[in-house]
Amino acid sequence: MSKKKKLRQFDNLMLEELADDNVAREYLRACIEEDTPEEFLVSLGNVVRAERGRMSAIAEATGLGRESLYKALSGKTKARFETVMKIINALGLQLTIPDEDSKKGDRSAA
Repeated sequence: MSKKKKLRQFDNLMLEELADDNVAREYLRACIEEDTPEEFLVSLGNVVRAERGRMSAIAEATGLGRESLYKALSGKTKARFETVMKIINALGLQLTIPDEDSKKGDRSAA
């Protein structure tokens, strides 16, 4: 099996897993804590792509064209914060900042 085909199979498996809302939330949580802003946008794009037809629905909900949405989620451009928040909200997610007690608890558990 070619390397390209193996990667495509891996991508498809990842997208199947990300169709589960709980998995998608955990994936994005890990990405926002560990990765660069560009990688987070790519990860957010993976969540959007995880369900067929979702890209069109998200584009409509955000008021962005599909091409603009693909561009924003490519990680190759700097998406505006407003755009990222529209996408997060359209996915039914929230960007939250934990209180100080939560952060201390997380650090001691690590």
